[in-house]
Amino acid sequence: MSRIAYVNGRYVAHADAAVHVEDRGFQFADGVYEVCEVRQGLIIDLTRHMDRLDRSLRELRMTAPMARTSLTLVIREVLRRNRVRNGIFYLQVTRGTARRDHFFPAAGTTPTLVVTAKNTDPAAMARKYASGIKVITVPENRWDRVDIKTVGLLPNVLAKQQAREAGAQDAIYIDRNGIVMEGASSNVWIVAADGTLLTRPAEHGILRGVTRTTLLDVVARLRLSVAEREFTMDDLLSAREVFFTSATGSCVPIVEVDGKTIANGHPGSASAAIRDAFLDVAEKTPIW
Repeated sequence: MSRIAYVNGRYVAHADAAVHVEDRGFQFADGVYEVCEVRQGLIIDLTRHMDRLDRSLRELRMTAPMARTSLTLVIREVLRRNRVRNGIFYLQVTRGTARRDHFFPAAGTTPTLVVTAKNTDPAAMARKYASGIKVITVPENRWDRVDIKTVGLLPNVLAKQQAREAGAQDAIYIDRNGIVMEGASSNVWIVAADGTLLTRPAEHGILRGVTRTTLLDVVARLRLSVAEREFTMDDLLSAREVFFTSATGSCVPIVEVDGKTIANGHPGSASAAIRDAFLDVAEKTPIW
């Protein structure tokens, strides 16, 4: 079955989906996006993703493309047309199409909205959970507003490619003071030597991940000790466990950082327990 995309009011074949050459997302990366997991025919944490989208639009002074209820209907229809049961949807909003100029376009310019969806392989993710992944660290080199989920991801692209060329699967940003920031497309957690779960505060310097937020609810239900505070590269390397959280892989264990083995080199029990409890806590919205 051919994939279907939604582009500015029309459902079109994915191969034919296109926006104008002067769309501001293409010209300036003047846009925001969301990626949301679909599992067993359920959209995971849709409300929190829509809340974050609204915040990103406000922070960039962009107009929402449509009301939330209408956007939810579009998302569901794209998922239905693509027959996604386990996968993701991706939506992107830009400031619209206008003559190339750094200033905002005229008031009333229609935002661009694109929604796509695809199936993913749960078995492939299960293998990643079972074996863990290897990552590298890279210096923090992004703009100061990474709390906004913009499409300006060139530093992330370069970090991911550097990881691949190093034989790793992902990268972690480290600031000039040796403080762990976040992954190239995820939030970072550790289980410290005393058993406390640590994740960096999300007020500044990282994206407030939706999965990260839900996992705080999960660990509260599991009655695990957790603290939102900064931690260093040394803390990371001496941790009992290290893992990523994101919408595309709820809780992915990290077993090696910069060629150094984490703990015993195998995924730990805390990340497994959190992952197992995740779906019981997350919001679940039926597609149909």
